[in-house]
Amino acid sequence: MSGFGLIIAFIIAVIAMILAISKLKVHPFLAIMTISLLLGLVAGIPLVDTKKADGTTVLGLANVIGAGFSGTFTSIGIVIILGALVGTILEETGAAFKLADMVIHVVGPDHPDVAMLIMGWVVSIPVFCDSGFVILNPIRRALVQRTRKSSVAMTVCLAGGLYASHVFIPPTPGPIAAANSLGIGDNLLLVMGLGALVSIPALIATYLYAGHISKKVRAADEADVEPADGEIVKTYDEILKEYGRLPNGALSLSPIVVPILLMALGSISSMAKWSGFGAHLCNFLGTPIIALAVGTLFGVWLLVDMHKIDHFYDVTDKTLKTVGPILFITAAGGVLGKVIAVSGMVQYITSNAPLLQSVGIFFPFLLAAILKTAQGSSTVAITTTAGIMAPLMTVLGLQSPVSTALTVMAIGAGAMTVSHANDSYFWVVTNFGSMTPEQGYKTQTMNTLVEGLASMVGVFVLSLILH
Repeated sequence: MSGFGLIIAFIIAVIAMILAISKLKVHPFLAIMTISLLLGLVAGIPLVDTKKADGTTVLGLANVIGAGFSGTFTSIGIVIILGALVGTILEETGAAFKLADMVIHVVGPDHPDVAMLIMGWVVSIPVFCDSGFVILNPIRRALVQRTRKSSVAMTVCLAGGLYASHVFIPPTPGPIAAANSLGIGDNLLLVMGLGALVSIPALIATYLYAGHISKKVRAADEADVEPADGEIVKTYDEILKEYGRLPNGALSLSPIVVPILLMALGSISSMAKWSGFGAHLCNFLGTPIIALAVGTLFGVWLLVDMHKIDHFYDVTDKTLKTVGPILFITAAGGVLGKVIAVSGMVQYITSNAPLLQSVGIFFPFLLAAILKTAQGSSTVAITTTAGIMAPLMTVLGLQSPVSTALTVMAIGAGAMTVSHANDSYFWVVTNFGSMTPEQGYKTQTMNTLVEGLASMVGVFVLSLILH
């Protein structure tokens, strides 16, 4: 099959994948792999390797699937594992709580909603947003008790802050996976920088919407009733005492900051065209895998400092169990992208490029938003969209490093839009925020819509400036 029929087959394949995941409850890994296989068969990819008249070899479908799967694992597997391991260590040692405490001291008690917004944004850089909300919710509850400010406003700010860094800033797995799929995995510093920049309109939009919706929605913990599930409300000081001694602030920051500094050093070395052993060392340490490995060593230092080094095995085991599904889903997305790349669809689109070029940076946003809204997982939406986009970047005119990084941002913005009942994060925010599902739609769902659109506006403006 070729031409327009192949495009129709692809659209049907995406719809079938969404239905399989969202309606039939098929695991995303199995759904994506099955759809990739079926799309490859429909597209006419040969079943076995064949040789052309010019002597070149055309991969058979089985080898195409294997190449897409192994290629993704090779480029991203260790990076995702190390990034997640840093996050788990921050949870285990109380360093995540220390980072939150530092933000509160900087912002001050008079602006608890701003504190929750920034706190969530910082903590979710290495920690999954679901876990981050659970970790920081006791602080939110304590601040509600202490300041008598709106619980809804602080819930929306915390959820929005966590979400922004979750979809935009490595070492969260989604952005790392997208960057690698699109060929910019060696320049994660650029992705981090643009991620932080694109987060600004998302955070501003969240803050404004939180102030608006808090006047219309009142959570259970603002009505002087017992929180959901019999949760005991503790004071801020009681929470601190439960942790005992918190880690040193600089040591808590080190697993996050040190990898960023090393990657920055590597980028500076490349741009300045340094030579000699020093340059090789800088480039080696600035490689994402090595930089995150060094960050992990600082995390181990945290465990030693907190006398929890005996927990290291359990922490590592917990991390591997957490990231396993993400790694396999990411690899499945790579398989789909590889099938698309060899199917002939790219060549057909290239010959009819003006339409897609007119959509430009909005195409990955729309695709990710459709996948996110339909099946619920931001990580699945990001990795799948990136796999689909990889062979289309040249067609869309997005092949430069900056344009590629902005494409990662557009995918992230789409993967925000929207969080509702098929998203586990929706239920975490709603339940821990002491809200009903109806209130969750008015707060979490609407805020992710506002946040995603605001982010995409930021991406579009940056694409005009940096193009």
